[in-house]
Amino acid sequence: MCLLVDTHAHLEQIDNLEKVLAEARQANVVAIVAVGSDYESNKQVLQIAELYKGFIYPALGWHPWFIKEAEIDLNLQFIESNIDKAVAIGEIGLDYHKQVRARAEKGLQKRVLEAVLDLAREHGKPALIHSRYAWRDALDIVTASQVAGAVFHWYTGTSGVLKDIVGRGYYVSATPAVEYHEEHRRAVREVPLERMLLETDSPVVYQRGSELEYESRPSDVRRSLVGAAGLKGLSEVRMAAATTENAFKFFGIG
Repeated sequence: MCLLVDTHAHLEQIDNLEKVLAEARQANVVAIVAVGSDYESNKQVLQIAELYKGFIYPALGWHPWFIKEAEIDLNLQFIESNIDKAVAIGEIGLDYHKQVRARAEKGLQKRVLEAVLDLAREHGKPALIHSRYAWRDALDIVTASQVAGAVFHWYTGTSGVLKDIVGRGYYVSATPAVEYHEEHRRAVREVPLERMLLETDSPVVYQRGSELEYESRPSDVRRSLVGAAGLKGLSEVRMAAATTENAFKFFGIG
């Protein structure tokens, strides 16, 4: 039996959550890390985790897509006030896509990331890092923060930065995009098994042209498992055992 952990899901965005979680259990998912993105989603994540103790574990974050200068105090104060209820801080990070920078410029994103990582370090929590087009800057800030641990979620960056991520003891997570996204597939090939986690980022829609389009669910972590195992030439049993053990260790659960 392959026991699985979905280490990154936006459960507050999923309709019919009870049904979806039942499907996840049937797929041998034994734990899900529910990540927050802003003040409202953080509140919802805590409520969901309270309803499903021992199965759903909350992470509190502030996604770069939702950063606003006027909301810095509100978000940081909520995270700090509730951080002892969380297994991690996330989703946090940097995003240098031009549409994101138009809403939150690089300097503001960096200030927020540094501030939230300070909270993570002070409270001994690992961090879940979003780093689209900002891989080196995100790694440098995480390293300088001396946070307890970090996972670079859905990594698609350069091999050089990836080598440094692994060299500093951080993790990388594989998503269902491992079925088709070449940069993500390359990263999964290069990451040592002892530094790999599995996730879905659900309910994100995975799409490869017109060939593949579905709204993901935590049960789709099996797609991450199968794709990653195939790329690395490992059995699904070995991949599941290693990544689940990694997740238990990283989050202090299980």
